[in-house]
Amino acid sequence: MNGKKRKPLYDVSRTLSDVATGKSKADLVIKNGTLVNVYTGELLSQMDVAIAQGRIAYVGDASHTIGDNTTVIDASGRFISPGLLDGHMHVESTMLTVTEFAKAALAKGTTGIFMDPHEIANVFGTEGVKWMHEEGQGLPLKVYTTFPSCVPATDDLEDAGATLEVSDIAEGMTWDGVEGLGEVMNFPGVVFGDPKMAGEIEATLRAGKTVTGHFPAEDEPMLQAYIASGASSCHETVTKEQGLLKLRLGMHLMVREGSAWRDVKEVIKVVTEDHVRTDNILLVTDDTYPQTLVEKGHLNHVVRRTIEEGVDPVTAIQMGSINTARYFKLDGDIGGIAPGKCADILLIDDLHRMEPSTVIADGTVVYDSGELKVEFPVYDYPAKAKSSVHLARPLESQDFLLTSVSSLDETTVQVIDVIENSARTAKTTAKLQVSNGIIQPDLEGDVIQLACIERHQGTGDISLAFVRGFKLKRGAVASTVAHDSHNLLVMGTNPDDMAVAANELAKQGGGMIVVLDGEVLAAVPMAIAGLMSDQPLETVVQQVSELEAAWKTLGCPLNAPFMTFSLVALPVIPEIRISNRGLVDVTQFKLIPVEITE
Repeated sequence: MNGKKRKPLYDVSRTLSDVATGKSKADLVIKNGTLVNVYTGELLSQMDVAIAQGRIAYVGDASHTIGDNTTVIDASGRFISPGLLDGHMHVESTMLTVTEFAKAALAKGTTGIFMDPHEIANVFGTEGVKWMHEEGQGLPLKVYTTFPSCVPATDDLEDAGATLEVSDIAEGMTWDGVEGLGEVMNFPGVVFGDPKMAGEIEATLRAGKTVTGHFPAEDEPMLQAYIASGASSCHETVTKEQGLLKLRLGMHLMVREGSAWRDVKEVIKVVTEDHVRTDNILLVTDDTYPQTLVEKGHLNHVVRRTIEEGVDPVTAIQMGSINTARYFKLDGDIGGIAPGKCADILLIDDLHRMEPSTVIADGTVVYDSGELKVEFPVYDYPAKAKSSVHLARPLESQDFLLTSVSSLDETTVQVIDVIENSARTAKTTAKLQVSNGIIQPDLEGDVIQLACIERHQGTGDISLAFVRGFKLKRGAVASTVAHDSHNLLVMGTNPDDMAVAANELAKQGGGMIVVLDGEVLAAVPMAIAGLMSDQPLETVVQQVSELEAAWKTLGCPLNAPFMTFSLVALPVIPEIRISNRGLVDVTQFKLIPVEITE
């Protein structure tokens, strides 16, 4: 962490007291700014902040704390804001390592995250979680971990690369920097008393830590049972009505704005229209891809969007700072600007734009005038982390042909309908032609072939289905980012390109790829678990730009289509998904046939 160890308050409290009285001098003083006070909701002009030993010693006129060796920053005309805290996010979704993500996030004003590394957990289990957690502990960004809860996301519908049990969660709660349980997606298991889910929640509560939730259903009795179990937040809220109900039941409402899931516009109406108290409202990103980080920002983008929808800027900052700290019981250290708190501070010219000109983490200027100002340590992932794609054999074109169970020339199939900028899907049907016993896709009707291939144990399992909404006219795409079990997901207009896409992606160790007429148009290699690139941010941004362009070449007009594609295999969000075992009806939590034969 920039050569310095982050110090607990009890180690430096005496020094801070001495600085506050002027007996000792500050290391750094910020002068003459307008303080964003998230405790009272006020904007206070002509304020100083004195910092020593990485923490805040004094707020107000701090002239008496300035000595010969004190660094002074003039904040005239700027706002002094606490650093932003992302209460729920998956670093793996950025396609970057924790270190590379930290560089991008700090430059945008995020000084702390609560990451849920359940993507890598589904590939490498506790070992993968430990790699990312350890990497985060050495950075100027505060990286807190919520230990993954649902690995795999479902027990009977898919095959992941690893399984986490109650004993793993109990051990994880002992790790320094683990602050809670990751989103508990198996809400039916929680409600109906699944022993594993109950055990994980109990282990977390016994450790005095936070159980973060995931409840996309509409069933109020189930919701209340879920909350009573100990799950205390939800980031899957997509309507004002859902948000209001959860808030009234004491739940912490996480309002999400990522690259593809854009919920602020609707959900924040609980504030702008219903005028509820905002203490239990947090802002989160969930899933953000590299272009968004560079072009729009990280949590500052979510704060900005909240302000654009009519929320007072100070209130929006509260939702992205102190509310998050309080939810995770860390407000004694982070979330606001007050004596004793960690000196995580932003200097901002315009609260409506939310672009920090200076970022301070633990009292050190880490970003200023468009540049990072500190060195970041290098974390080396082991060779095992870069060998995660194990297919039983190379795929062939015939592997992607779905044989009809009938002898008719036409058949009716279940279809996964994707929804742009939404994590949800709709369960629909389509009539498709059958040729030589093989069910044919319907490119004019936008019904495209889909496949999910087990890639962890090399079992050879392949399931086939159909999807609508991507509007591909030619070629194929493939991804090992396929939430949450991260098997090999392939979609295409013809079996030849689908086979090429699957095989080429396996050769490069995973990631994302676009193929047309047997040639690779674009690829984002993700060597680490098939989920994260080992390349710097700039390289990944360029690769993703080329990937987006290639998707458009195939005919897809969607925003961030590869993110929507990556969720087609997630059998915990309604209504219908594909797994390596088959087609999943999420509303019933069971496998269903592709063809409708009755």
